[in-house]
Amino acid sequence: MDALPIEIRLVLTFAVGAVCGLLFKPTKLPAAFMVGALVGVATLNCATGAAYVPPEVRVGVQIVAGAFIGCSMERSDLARLKQVGGPVAVVLLACGVMVGTAGGFEPVTALMSTIPGGVGEIPLIAADMGADASVVAVLQLVRQTLGTSVMPTLMVAFDRAQAARGRHGVRRADAALNEEGRVRSRQRSATATVAVLAVAAVAGLIGKATGISGMTFAFSIAAALVMKLAFDFAYVPRWIKNVCRVVTGCYIGTFFSAEMIAGLGSLALPALVVAAFYGANCFVTGGILQRLFGCGRKESMLMASSAGASDMALVMDDLGVRNVDVAVVQAVRAIVVVAVFPQVINAVCFLLPLW
Repeated sequence: MDALPIEIRLVLTFAVGAVCGLLFKPTKLPAAFMVGALVGVATLNCATGAAYVPPEVRVGVQIVAGAFIGCSMERSDLARLKQVGGPVAVVLLACGVMVGTAGGFEPVTALMSTIPGGVGEIPLIAADMGADASVVAVLQLVRQTLGTSVMPTLMVAFDRAQAARGRHGVRRADAALNEEGRVRSRQRSATATVAVLAVAAVAGLIGKATGISGMTFAFSIAAALVMKLAFDFAYVPRWIKNVCRVVTGCYIGTFFSAEMIAGLGSLALPALVVAAFYGANCFVTGGILQRLFGCGRKESMLMASSAGASDMALVMDDLGVRNVDVAVVQAVRAIVVVAVFPQVINAVCFLLPLW
């Protein structure tokens, strides 16, 4: 079927991705739309070799995803950055310790596989940087699934065990650790959506023109942040993010082949290392935050969790946590990780051959 016209292959790929994305929605998996599309297109490609998505598509997806991430910050968050600056620094430092070398991959693949960013965004940047996007996607999914499903259960068990021993979490008395909600922008106009996407597109293309991997994302995020925080004229509805997730899943799915699927067993050890590291990081870094900054026990573990910023709201609700600082720390982490960490990895991979 790979002899079919490119146009038909493209339509077939997106059709399969869209249907499978919708089928996976009820599963409640992290980035279910992306995972469904990835599984569907990977299956199509392994069975027929007909899957096709032009590489140029990833530029557009990065621009839209960057705009969405930039819009995740609120003006009210700026006033809280002084209070949460310490926890943010500790979380980013801990998450910056990479353990991907256990898989024996190329350095860029190993590092991008463990970077604590979005499961939908990081594989795209990884592909730009020459990493194996399929490996990165699998290990990123392991990391995020751990943060949204396994770790909350362990957090509750740990919190109950500590409470039974009479070890109550410390909570600061100042306004930084209250239970008031974030002051969210009420801007929901279609005009604001068109405006922020247009500005993010221009900025993203400028970033792309630099020739530096990850700059498309970084510039798009920066442009959206300016539109949101300076002018409060930025809004990207969730359905657009879901469409991006489906397109991302379709694109990454084209990297899978029958030979690659047969070799997935080799990812077992790296997946265990990723799970062990981020599991330990949640409790260790959470304990550091609790002691240094007086955060509550559950709040501190949630700040250090490997779940995505958008998934954190659901996890917080499940655990009965209403602390706005958790959301702010996770939002800042998501922005810094996606915009800055790839450049750090670029520098590391450039310097490694010189040693």
